[in-house]
Amino acid sequence: MQLDFRKYTPADAPVIRRLVSGQPYRSCDFTVGGLLLWADYYGYEFAVADDTLFVRGRAEDGRPAYLLPVGALPPVQGVAALCGYCRARGEKPLLSFVPQEAAEAVAARIPCRLEQQAGWSDYLYLRQRLAELPGNALHRKRNRVNKFKRDFPDHGFERLGGANLDEAAAFFESLRAAEDRSDARLTYEAGLIAAALGRFSEFGFVGGLLRVGGRPVALTVGDVVGDTLYVHIEKASRAFEGAYEAINALFAASFGDEVVYVNREEDLGLEGLRQAKLSYHPAFLQHKFTAICLHPDELACKDLWMKSFGDEEQFADSFIMRYYSRERMLTAEIEGRTAAMLHLVPFDTELGRTTYIYAVATDPAFRGRGLASQLMREAMQAVAERGDDAAFLIPTPGQEWLHGFYGRFGFDGAVPTEFVTPDGFDFGTGDTATDLAMVWRRDPSAPLPGKLTATYRK
Repeated sequence: MQLDFRKYTPADAPVIRRLVSGQPYRSCDFTVGGLLLWADYYGYEFAVADDTLFVRGRAEDGRPAYLLPVGALPPVQGVAALCGYCRARGEKPLLSFVPQEAAEAVAARIPCRLEQQAGWSDYLYLRQRLAELPGNALHRKRNRVNKFKRDFPDHGFERLGGANLDEAAAFFESLRAAEDRSDARLTYEAGLIAAALGRFSEFGFVGGLLRVGGRPVALTVGDVVGDTLYVHIEKASRAFEGAYEAINALFAASFGDEVVYVNREEDLGLEGLRQAKLSYHPAFLQHKFTAICLHPDELACKDLWMKSFGDEEQFADSFIMRYYSRERMLTAEIEGRTAAMLHLVPFDTELGRTTYIYAVATDPAFRGRGLASQLMREAMQAVAERGDDAAFLIPTPGQEWLHGFYGRFGFDGAVPTEFVTPDGFDFGTGDTATDLAMVWRRDPSAPLPGKLTATYRK
């Protein structure tokens, strides 16, 4: 499938709205606001193929990351197409913000590693409950709204749009004047709100403005997709007690039965925000996952890893997701299976450009055939051809015979080793006391260092 990603243009808004309107997940990431307001932050680019929306952005570590394709293609078919696109570009297919229902459906058909994204679950509420605040569970919220109405009898609520957009923007700027402008998060949020108000009609937003004595005291901006209202922005003056609760209830009440749910988005892992969202008693949370789709080579690596080492599955997945490269893995194949493997991982050490020979493993069914020796010879040839200054490995603790085995290939010593990686991944044994490296040097007369500090080289 041909995917031509490009930046957003105003002409794209109706197309994006049409394609996300059929998504059944009620996730804020599949709304015009969720996509276009955050386009710069996540580096979103858009492509449409087979009447399906594909979105490419970037993960926190800078890797390309994609959203679940939405539109005419079923999720599994869309993800399969995305996997083909990524592999043709030499990328690992990484998806972010995948709704739980879709993540489970995809994982049942396409081998992938799922990991829940803490702090990114959407909170969904029944609209009618937010509007009426019934029962004992919501009596405190109801009391605050009623107190606001008593304290400010000249209040009024109106829908946002047209002539009052400029007033809303001026009101927000007045709130901004009291904020810490050195806070990067608040600065980005301010730009986001300005964009929401400035492009309100272009994006097809809905909103509300709460006044007291004719002056704005609270505003909200949202998006309706299907049966759900998504609240992207909510701001109020703290000088008017209960204004937040009031605009929340009045905005929900301004819609009819066509809106069943209100999505008030994520808590971002902030405890105060989590408690505030829970205090409204959500109907349910829409959990989200990252999904790394695995290539057959990666599956073979993982299968052999789990047979050979006592590691947890999550550790093997972490290596494959972050550091695996088919070009750096040497394998021996027997009967169509990966019978043995090792990985050549690039590092810089006190010795210069250094290769770490990692995860040397042989399938128990094929041991005793010299496969590890074959791969070690190939590894040392690769190290020599690349012109590396050194290579090192860490024999499995307690397997003393390995010292003699690796010694045959020019490795010696027991050098304490520390690993430095971008994400803290531990390439050692899990116990720094046993991270003792045997070292091969291009110049055998060069002395062994007292310690190795191995810094991962991309």
